[in-house]
Amino acid sequence: MPDRAPLILASASPRRLELLAQIGLVPDKVAPTDIDESRRKDEAPRALAERLAREKAAACQEAGYVLAADTVVALGQRNLEKAADEAEAEAFLRLLSGRAHQCITGVAVRAPDGRVSSRAVLARVKVKRLTDTEIAAYVASGEWKGKAGGYGIQGMAGGFITAINGSYTAIVGLPLYETRMLLDGLGYRR
Repeated sequence: MPDRAPLILASASPRRLELLAQIGLVPDKVAPTDIDESRRKDEAPRALAERLAREKAAACQEAGYVLAADTVVALGQRNLEKAADEAEAEAFLRLLSGRAHQCITGVAVRAPDGRVSSRAVLARVKVKRLTDTEIAAYVASGEWKGKAGGYGIQGMAGGFITAINGSYTAIVGLPLYETRMLLDGLGYRR
């Protein structure tokens, strides 16, 4: 048995595992949770991202330090969730084309004693004006699957981004600085 409480990642995202590895953290267990991710009436995107992260941390039945996150892509007050199919992925890309939007990742940590700390980290992302050919090629690539807003900045879509203001790792799906601060603040020891 380890001399520290285990770290549990309440997410099946391979990107979040890769990001954690960048800062030397390897979860002892991956235990994704399944919650209702519906937006509440009049809920702002930032509040939604943080609430979902907190609810995922609370829903995890594992003991230890539970780390949960959720990413929301917002164009104004409109949420662009995970595209359901190619048509929706194309529609999202057309909406984002030539415009700036927000990527907000909520991150929450539940300590073994039940204390929970969370943050919502916002980044502003500007997308170049996309051609029909670029949109068709990206949709055909399948990279949009399972990604909020229908794109992943860490793949082909990285070539569509003209500016970022904020945390790159929050856009990918886990703001590393804030994650480390939350874990340290709740007493997690590596």
